[in-house]
Amino acid sequence: MIQGLGDMGFSLAFSAIGSALGTGVAGMAAIGAWKKAFAQNKAAPFILIAFVGAPLSQTIYGMILRNAIKAANMPPESYPYQMILGCAAGIAIGFSAWMQGKAGARASDALAETGKGFGNYIMVLGVIETVALFVMVFAMTALPK
Repeated sequence: MIQGLGDMGFSLAFSAIGSALGTGVAGMAAIGAWKKAFAQNKAAPFILIAFVGAPLSQTIYGMILRNAIKAANMPPESYPYQMILGCAAGIAIGFSAWMQGKAGARASDALAETGKGFGNYIMVLGVIETVALFVMVFAMTALPK
């Protein structure tokens, strides 16, 4: 008998897809911002890498949730519930990562152009990150003890 099948890795997979989309979008914007700086013989702000890497943490949240679902070791008749929970939470976490990447892309452009506002931009990314944290924690509280 198989025990602790969990959500089949759906929470991790969907979270990682969102992280890939988010880092990709933010990365492309950072490259564009650096290109503009180089073309104008200006220093290219390395700090833009913070915006690019921000969506990566959602993959970790997906992994934590996947491990929690698996560790709950629920009976086989609950596997559909576990997969639905993992899918829904993973998609929500993934969307958070994707939107964080899109905001990071705008932040890269704005910071490279003005040289100002880094703290404000990081706060916005933090608010978006909070959505993923909430989803992870609330999904974990839905698991039986």
